[in-house]
Amino acid sequence: MTEFETVIGLEIHVQLKTRTKMFCSCLLGFAEEPNTRTCPTCLGLPGALPVANAEAIHLGLLIGMALGCELAPRSIFHRKNYFYPDSPKGYQISQYDEPLCGAGELGGVAIHRVHLEDDAAKTIHGGSSGRIDGSTTSVVDFNRAGTPLAEIVTEPDIRSAEQAGEFLRLLRTTLKTIGVSDVDMSQGSLRCDANISIRPAGSTELGTKTELKNMNSFRFIEQGIRAEVARQVGLVRAGEKVEQETLHFDPQTGSLTSMRSKEEAHDYRYFPEPDLTPVTITPQMLERAKAALPELPAARTARFEALGLHPDTAKLLAWRPELGDYYEQAAAAATQADGVAVANLVANELLQRLEADSDPADSKVPADALAALADLVAARAVTITGAKKVLDQLVAEGGDPAQVVEALGLGAVGGEDELVPVVQAALDANPDIAERLRGGDMKPMGVIIGFVMKETKGRADGKEVTRIVRSTLGL
Repeated sequence: MTEFETVIGLEIHVQLKTRTKMFCSCLLGFAEEPNTRTCPTCLGLPGALPVANAEAIHLGLLIGMALGCELAPRSIFHRKNYFYPDSPKGYQISQYDEPLCGAGELGGVAIHRVHLEDDAAKTIHGGSSGRIDGSTTSVVDFNRAGTPLAEIVTEPDIRSAEQAGEFLRLLRTTLKTIGVSDVDMSQGSLRCDANISIRPAGSTELGTKTELKNMNSFRFIEQGIRAEVARQVGLVRAGEKVEQETLHFDPQTGSLTSMRSKEEAHDYRYFPEPDLTPVTITPQMLERAKAALPELPAARTARFEALGLHPDTAKLLAWRPELGDYYEQAAAAATQADGVAVANLVANELLQRLEADSDPADSKVPADALAALADLVAARAVTITGAKKVLDQLVAEGGDPAQVVEALGLGAVGGEDELVPVVQAALDANPDIAERLRGGDMKPMGVIIGFVMKETKGRADGKEVTRIVRSTLGL
């Protein structure tokens, strides 16, 4: 596919974490009894009037600030007209040409806009996992109708499925960090549409785009994009045209099926919502949002890298806020180990011993215990090999690292009186290796270190063994 360039733009729908719906006072909830969180307004009954949720506007401003967007001093709501069974009003209240937030950027991807709107209801089709009564008919649960949404629209800046996945992971972490949504993709709190096109490499013109609708898994999004790019390339190579349409990707079969032709903006007959006044952003609203904005994942990643952490480790710790908090507590508690050593112990050792996506603060290894273990390694009171065994014990049963080291007999063998005889025995047992080392070939040093480690049951410090070998051989 090297003769083609992929062009991807994303539309991400984020359910905002407010107490009530976007334009009425119905309480929000997940998995409630169907059609119990409704009122005349969110059901679109005649005469019911909407009132904008001030907290949703606040959360929208938080998103705009986190994405570095231009914030509009004035924005208005529009009616987006379309008929669908899960749209009780026959239109959606959204924003069109005067959105709350304009251009911004995140992770090298340009943000086109962020606007507010209300969510549709939920259609449950017969035979799907949502039906438990065995019925083959479709029903609608209106509890979700009116849920506050922020739609984040990127520019067509993304060039691969992998980049799309990376951007979405950063965005999800950012939204979770600022507290605007629980971003639970399994519950539909974060949904993504991908607009995909291809063009000849080097071209600046956009090709005909298709839309993959309502994907709720990073893995499925990446798979769907790859499948659609391959389909479009196949069509173009065969001399056929790509039709502008909305598609559904089935992750189980990897198949793409057409849902409908892709709408243009004029198809929705946008016009200003007559029952809502324009939204004017006051200085007080901006100050409140600014005061609520924490350190963002991208900034935290950069700060961790500046401390000397490997970029991958910095990203891992910064993109999972609970890990970053745990690491910073442990690093602050350490008195001898530096931040890099603590980070490596958290990322490379502790996380491997915990359940996936669990919070280490909930484990039997509190941050101060991990800091104490890192200090023991830094003081050469225990080797890194021994520290791994200590960590196994701590994860399983908890305890004080120093006491575990003593109980398991894992104290490091570091003094010359203990190590010199063992090193000499290793050299005597491997005269050919000793000769190569004398000749300046350091590659077989691992053989000597391995011998010593075996004799000391892993309690020797590798760096100290290397120093003694050099000293003994006069290197």
